[in-house]
Amino acid sequence: FSGIVLVAINPYEQLPIYEQDVIYAYSGQNMGDMDPHIFAVAEEAYKQMARDEKNQSIIVSGESGAGKTVSAKYAMRFFATVGGSASETNIEAKVLASSPIMEAIGNAKTTRNDNSSRFGKYIQIGFDKRYHIIGANMRTYLLEKSRVVFQAEDERNYHIFYQLCASSSLPEFKDLGLSK
Repeated sequence: FSGIVLVAINPYEQLPIYEQDVIYAYSGQNMGDMDPHIFAVAEEAYKQMARDEKNQSIIVSGESGAGKTVSAKYAMRFFATVGGSASETNIEAKVLASSPIMEAIGNAKTTRNDNSSRFGKYIQIGFDKRYHIIGANMRTYLLEKSRVVFQAEDERNYHIFYQLCASSSLPEFKDLGLSK
């Protein structure tokens, strides 16, 4: 921790520090009582939401490949588990399920990641009076409009550009009103 900020490093491999027993270990603890962890941040937000009955925000920021999406996924897994809704709704999978269309339009090859998300995500999770997850909403916004007309060396445009080029001989392509 650096104040109220958790600095996390992506190990680029699966570690046994995000399992169910670790979630339960952090549940009910005060931030700082245990080692720095995304579950400690999630517990603090969850506790303050319940205690103060006010909306909370967790901002996950970092460079490409830093693990922002995975960190958000772990926070949602924490909320689903401590809120008693993990087995009922599998909310983590539902919230983060992006359609192949969204991936194609918003992801591109960068020098650090072959499938890097080039859009931001704003995820709202709704809780009922018992603090169980009852729904979620994810908004996305394109971060790199410049990529449409320019790519840095060793990078690629959005995946959709190459998918459209590869499908230009298909009959459905004519309906798109695009030409070769």
